[in-house]
Amino acid sequence: MFAHAVYPTPLGPVTLIADGETLTALSFCPTGNMDKEDTIDSIEILDKSRCWLDLYFAGRQPDFLPPIRLVGTPFQQRVWQALLDIPYGETITYADLARRIGCRSAQAVGQAVGRNPIAIINPCHRVVGSDGSMTGYAYGIERKEYLLALESKTPASPPSQPHGSAVVTWLS
Repeated sequence: MFAHAVYPTPLGPVTLIADGETLTALSFCPTGNMDKEDTIDSIEILDKSRCWLDLYFAGRQPDFLPPIRLVGTPFQQRVWQALLDIPYGETITYADLARRIGCRSAQAVGQAVGRNPIAIINPCHRVVGSDGSMTGYAYGIERKEYLLALESKTPASPPSQPHGSAVVTWLS
């Protein structure tokens, strides 16, 4: 069984998907056409994920990581695991990330970063171009800039996005 929740953020709603024990996806693209079964108030993993997001969007560095499960190829998993090692408030280039994991191709790393299934919590937004430029973010450069400004304590206005309401649904 899977559960999903829509969580409102300053950047627009995000969809969280959990398998009951781990968070498996967090996306700015709300999932549509899901088979809705029983609506429930909460499950622990979604509560932990929302708590993490509450702290993060309040401008505070969360001191815990909700349990996550990164599903992808072995190469993608290596890249996604390396994202977790990028400190809060810091950035790394695609080339440096590639070197860190022993890969010769920054482009291959960039493609894997772009397929990160758990945005924000697994900080793909902290990866920048070789000259420090805001390159490639699946959810838009404006969102990437906002997230980095939030972490650096630099005031930034969120891009204009509609806000969603929190809903949790079990999926079979």
